[in-house]
Amino acid sequence: MVKVLILGPRAPAALELARRFDRAGWSVHVADSVSCRLSAWSRSVARAHRLPPPRSQAGEFVAALTRIVAAEGIDLIVPTCEEVFFLSRYRSALPDRVRVLVDDFETLRALHSKRHFLELARDCGANVPDSAIVTRIDEARAWAAGGPLVLKPEYSRFGVHVRLYPRGMPADAAPLGLAQDWVAQRYYHGTELCSYSVADRGRLLAHSVYRPSYRLRRSSSFYFEPSPNAAIRGFVERFVAKIGFTGQISFDWIVGDDGLTTVLECNPRATSGVHLFADDDALPAALMGDAMECIEPGLHKPKMLAGVMVSAGLLQAMAQGNLRTWWRDYRRAYDVLAVPGDRRPPLGGLVDIGSYAAIALRQGCNLREAATRDIEWDGEPLPEL
Repeated sequence: MVKVLILGPRAPAALELARRFDRAGWSVHVADSVSCRLSAWSRSVARAHRLPPPRSQAGEFVAALTRIVAAEGIDLIVPTCEEVFFLSRYRSALPDRVRVLVDDFETLRALHSKRHFLELARDCGANVPDSAIVTRIDEARAWAAGGPLVLKPEYSRFGVHVRLYPRGMPADAAPLGLAQDWVAQRYYHGTELCSYSVADRGRLLAHSVYRPSYRLRRSSSFYFEPSPNAAIRGFVERFVAKIGFTGQISFDWIVGDDGLTTVLECNPRATSGVHLFADDDALPAALMGDAMECIEPGLHKPKMLAGVMVSAGLLQAMAQGNLRTWWRDYRRAYDVLAVPGDRRPPLGGLVDIGSYAAIALRQGCNLREAATRDIEWDGEPLPEL
C-alpha cells in the first residue's frame, strides 16, 4: 500500500488531505510538533507521530522525519503549514527515494516575501500593486502621498499586523514595530478572493478559487464560497510555468468593480481552497505529480468551519444585523470538520485548543501564536545541520 505522511495536521487543510488520500486507497500518516488531534482522531488516519519543533530544533526535526520515513515506508511527504520552509531547507537530509512536495528553499523564500513575490508576479497576466520597502512610518506616509495604503510586514501570516488605510494614512498612525522591513502597498477596493493550486515542475495540476465570506476579524476565513475566475487561473498557470514551481501554492486577490484582477501576496503552502474539491476529484494524483490534466472542484457548494460559523459568525451577523443572510449561508454550506462517518475531528480540535491555551499561559502569548510559533519563519537564516 502506498503511504503518505502529512505534516501540519493541526490544520483543517491537513484533515481534508488525509480524507482525500484515504479515499484513494493510501495509508495516511500525520506528524506534528504540537497537539494535532483535529486530524489524528480522523478515521482516515492510520497513525499520528510527534515531531520536535522545527523552528527551535531543526536537526531533531529532520532526524525524526528520517526515522518515520524509514520505519513506515513513506512514499510521499506533504506539508500543509509553514513547516514547508524547514522541510525545503533540509530536503537534502531526507532519503532521495521519498517524494517531498516542496520546491527549493530560495524559491520559497522569494514567494514568502511580500516584496520579492510582487517582482516575480509581473508579466503573468494580473495587475501587480505598486509597493515599496519602508522601515519607518514617515517613510510610508511620504511614499503614499496621501493615497490609500496597505502596510504589512515583509514576512507575516493570517493578516497579522496588517494595517489598512483606504482613505489615506491618518496623522496619528502608530510607529512600525517588529524587527523586519515593512511593505507599503497601494490599497485597492473590491472583492477579496483566494486561490489554491498544486503544480509539478511548472505544470498546473489542481486549482480552486474561493471568496472568504466570513473572517475572524481581518484574519483567517471560516466560510469558503466557490468563485471560479478565468483571469486568476490564467495568472497561476503562467506564474508556475515561469518559475517551474513544484508544490502547493496559494494567492490572495482583489477583483475591482471594473473587473481588474490584482494579485496581493503568495503563500507557498496549503490553504482553505483545498476544501472545495469533491470526494472523487483526483487531488491525491495531483499532489503526487501523476495527474494528466488540471483538475478543478467538481462540487460548487460552499464549505465552512461549522463550529466557528455558529459562534463567531453568528455573533458577527447579530452585530451587523445580517441574521437572515447568515442563516441562508449556514444552511447551504457543508462542514469541513465533521463529515458522515468521521465525526470525531471537531472534538479533537477542542482538545487541541486546550493544549494551545496551556502553551499560551506558559509562554505569555496569545492563542494564535501558541498554535503556530513553533513553525513560523520570518526570513531569518536557517542553520546548517
